[in-house]
Amino acid sequence: MIKKLRIKLIIAAMVSLFIVLVVVMGSVSILNYRELVNKADRTLSILKENDGVFPDMSGIDKDKHFKKEHFVSPELPYESRYFSVFLNDNGEAIAVNTGKIAAVDTSAAIEYAKLVLRGGHTKGFTDSYRYIMYASGAETHIIFLDCGRSISTFHTYMLIGAVVSIVGFLAVLLLVILFSRHIVKPFAENYEKQKRFITDAGHELKTPLTIIDADAEVLEMDCGGNEWIDDIRAQTRRLADLTNDLILLSRMEEEQYGSQMIEFPLSDIAEETAKTFQVLAKTQNKTLISEIRPMISMYGEEKAIRQLINILLDNAVKYSDPEGEIDISLEKQKNQIRLRVSNTTGFISRDSIEHLFDRFYRTDKSRNSQTGGYGLGLSIALAIVNAHRGKITASTRDEKSLQITVIFPA
Repeated sequence: MIKKLRIKLIIAAMVSLFIVLVVVMGSVSILNYRELVNKADRTLSILKENDGVFPDMSGIDKDKHFKKEHFVSPELPYESRYFSVFLNDNGEAIAVNTGKIAAVDTSAAIEYAKLVLRGGHTKGFTDSYRYIMYASGAETHIIFLDCGRSISTFHTYMLIGAVVSIVGFLAVLLLVILFSRHIVKPFAENYEKQKRFITDAGHELKTPLTIIDADAEVLEMDCGGNEWIDDIRAQTRRLADLTNDLILLSRMEEEQYGSQMIEFPLSDIAEETAKTFQVLAKTQNKTLISEIRPMISMYGEEKAIRQLINILLDNAVKYSDPEGEIDISLEKQKNQIRLRVSNTTGFISRDSIEHLFDRFYRTDKSRNSQTGGYGLGLSIALAIVNAHRGKITASTRDEKSLQITVIFPA
């Protein structure tokens, strides 16, 4: 249990860190990309206003002009690499300007222009070029701005950010693994003390309970039977059963549990147990239906699995509604063994389903007091399933039936 708690702590911490890293890196990347696009669009808007060239800045107050036009710096006209293409109504190139870029010749510029024209978008990217397309009189003008350097810087930033995030993630994972042992240590100590107390108290209670039961027998022989002696003996048996259940539950939850693990015929055990409860169900005017596939075997402790099926069927018969129906099915699907026990019931809320496997939990206290039990049956069932590395779940379709599903690895 403590090992699972530690694993859950590590998983929760690392999932939280992963989400934070993804959100932070994603947000920063989106902001950087938007800034890259906005800067390119501002440059293209200047080129658009001047038909594909930067304005002549001679004789103009550069600081004021650049502020008005939102230039990043006065060096922008000298840093920018761009080309433009004029197309007629038929989509044929009538003028090409590649004087401000060396990587693109006239034929390549025309191919880029035709590609953009077919796409039909007025703004966007083609390769590493940001473009803007607009009508200039009877012609279509397309201006391309080389953003290769900015895109390369953006990709480099993303790569460095990803590498740093992965290294940081692994470093935090190592630290969480190291420190998680100290974090769960107080819980582990308290849990061990609790288990030790239950085991020790259970063994200490066995002696006085045995003496009380023996004294009751002596009194019955001396004084004859009466309701008081019968009550003493009944309550002694109930307390003894509760003590044994608590000791069993504590033993089942130990990680070292797994004695007498053998391969045994699960189908035969399920069939035998179902037949035993057939008689009990019939005496209560209830119907028990079994669908058990033959020749299914599993590796585990036969006694514990037999007890598991007993617990599930006992609960189903006890808490099904009058003249209700109980179903047990056993099947093997690929590499899983699936055991289902379901029963109709008067009412069971979905909110109570998640608490069914808690110790001493009862969905209907008044009814449980009549039928007996201590609210430990499903807790023991959970411990048995966990000891066999299986999974047990409870569900209800309409709040008028309960289904317990157990899955074991085949």
